Amino acid sequence: MPEGDTVWRTARRLHDALAGKVLIRSDFRVPKYATVDLTGRTVLDTISRGKHLLTRFEGGLTLHSHLLMEGAWKVYGTGERWKGGPAHQIRAVLGTDGRTAVGYRLQVLELLRTTEEDRTVAHLGPDLLGPGWDPDLALANLLADPGRELGEALLDQRNLAGIGNIYKCELCFLLGVTPWLPVGALPADRAARLPALAKKLLEANRDRVVRRTTGLRGQDLFVYGRAPRPCLRCGTSVRAAGQGDGSQERPTYWCPTCQSGPAPARGSPRRWREHHDRSVD
Repeated sequence: MPEGDTVWRTARRLHDALAGKVLIRSDFRVPKYATVDLTGRTVLDTISRGKHLLTRFEGGLTLHSHLLMEGAWKVYGTGERWKGGPAHQIRAVLGTDGRTAVGYRLQVLELLRTTEEDRTVAHLGPDLLGPGWDPDLALANLLADPGRELGEALLDQRNLAGIGNIYKCELCFLLGVTPWLPVGALPADRAARLPALAKKLLEANRDRVVRRTTGLRGQDLFVYGRAPRPCLRCGTSVRAAGQGDGSQERPTYWCPTCQSGPAPARGSPRRWREHHDRSVD
């Protein structure tokens, strides 16, 4: 699933292409909205809220979309070939004079009144890349369930919005603890650092196509996707295991030397091959 910085870039791309323009094409290829026609309406803006996208139109309407694991919005110029996937994967088309936004594989697509946006995003915790960021509330949300594994708590968008599996792994490495550490066992000084560190990482990467967390030349990430290569700090082989249950299990990476705390229970997690890891998030 895309991280919050990827969704932020998608929102900016849609906003730059459509905002202030009148729609001359509107095509929703989902049964519920097959007869909806937004042509003639001006696009007001597109914003991100965590991993959610909200595109607003004059007349008080908002298109809510979520990329989940495989969704994407692509923007094309006049006459440009659409290359985001086969036609049967297209769920929405919004066209202006000169630019067309095409939504592929969007499993969440909802048209609602702008005044009702809160029912889709009000459950989110403070948005790391949005207005009203509140680090104290984010930390309080995380600490509210002290027995929960830190990695799982970081992925819960109700605590703070925007962290995905890559940042989960990288944050835990930078904090020096494993993703299986109970939140309540996180040392107070490291807990206090967590919200600002998370925000710093996402802000540093929101304008980049290649995500970087290390500051090291030629090395983008500390642990994510690196098993069983050596840790960039200590040389120990980076390890990989699943975290979560069933369909929610995510490939999780850590250095057993640089990160203190519990490892996954022996025999419970499955191992993740590197070629698979890179396609998950």
